[in-house]
Amino acid sequence: MDNVHDFPEPFLPMFEPFRYVGFWGGRGSAKSHSVAAGLLGLGTESSIRVLCGREVQKSIKDSVKLLLDDKIEALRLQNFYSSTRDEIRAPNGTTFLFAGMSDQTIDSIKSFEGVDVFWGEEAQTFTARSLEILRPTIRKPGSKLIFTWNPRAASDAIDRFLRGDTPPPNSSINRVNYGDNPFFPDELKAEREHDRAANPVRYAHIWDGEYEPAVVGAIWDMATINEGRRAEAPDMDRIVVSIDPAVSSEELSNLHGVVVAGRGADDRAYILEDGTLAGKPEQWARRAIALYDKWDADSVVIEVNQGGDMCEHTLRAYRPDLPIRRVHASRGKHVRAEPISAQYSLGNVSHVGAFPELEAQMCQMTAAGYEGEGSPDRVDALVWGLTDLFPKGKTKSTPKPLYGGDIRATSGFVG
Repeated sequence: MDNVHDFPEPFLPMFEPFRYVGFWGGRGSAKSHSVAAGLLGLGTESSIRVLCGREVQKSIKDSVKLLLDDKIEALRLQNFYSSTRDEIRAPNGTTFLFAGMSDQTIDSIKSFEGVDVFWGEEAQTFTARSLEILRPTIRKPGSKLIFTWNPRAASDAIDRFLRGDTPPPNSSINRVNYGDNPFFPDELKAEREHDRAANPVRYAHIWDGEYEPAVVGAIWDMATINEGRRAEAPDMDRIVVSIDPAVSSEELSNLHGVVVAGRGADDRAYILEDGTLAGKPEQWARRAIALYDKWDADSVVIEVNQGGDMCEHTLRAYRPDLPIRRVHASRGKHVRAEPISAQYSLGNVSHVGAFPELEAQMCQMTAAGYEGEGSPDRVDALVWGLTDLFPKGKTKSTPKPLYGGDIRATSGFVG
């Protein structure tokens, strides 16, 4: 690349003939921006085929395409690159493609065998299965795999692979942080200093790329969640959309927890989607109904302590015949969560894909309460759903609920 000297020194390995290149660190290090700019520059000099992947990509909005589009404009390359809805192309044959790794199979991923460069963004969420099917696929002579991530735990697949005791040969794994970014903006400097003073427990993870701090007494941990993670779910016997609505819809209020969970034909639990959002009641209602339709769910489970009948009325305003199960919170959040967390430890629950925000909340739930900021809205929704799917004493022969129902959140799974 002709202007390689313009790049911050820590990112120069991406231009060298390494098979694996990793850039890990905290916020403000310009990992993604530098890799995006570097790949666009390389694409102007020769015809390359670049696959940009994330673990979960439900739509093109989940990819790095918007970042690449912004970089094309910033680098004044609009006359060279043309951007369609799903691809970026250049007249010399350079092509940028986008895919979610969790959606790939051994057969489907074969279509990427001609890729020159794979870029895995937010690689901390990649599963071992995704890495296993990806690595032998990127096989073109001289091809390389670039990963960027902010580490969560040493047990994450990407950290075990690239930062473990036996990293792969011909690799360059680089720590990059805000101090390596010559364009680190004043706005982020102020944010960093604020976190140093106000959020010292998480400062090292956010800004220095250290592993997520372990919360003392946490009832979930990332190692256990990762152990149970799956790329796909089996056939489902039953699926529910569970909701934990916030008291207020103001801008700074808590989020509305919306989680899709299912009970598989193997009688295990699977977390299928986290649809949590901020907004007004009609927004969470529409989201819940859309997920109900998407997953062909059996019912919607809603916690009604906060809003009473208003929650049910909000849903029925959009779908009068919606099957709704009402949950009444009779005990504290952490007490309700403990039987569910125990089932993770027993290997009875799997996350299908990665849900970083949900999993971060889970790992801050302790036997004494929630140690994170705000409310554990996502965790509450998860607990409601799993409690409804596997209440105490329920067996495989229990019929599916039909329209309505009322359960008390007091239990866990069949032991």
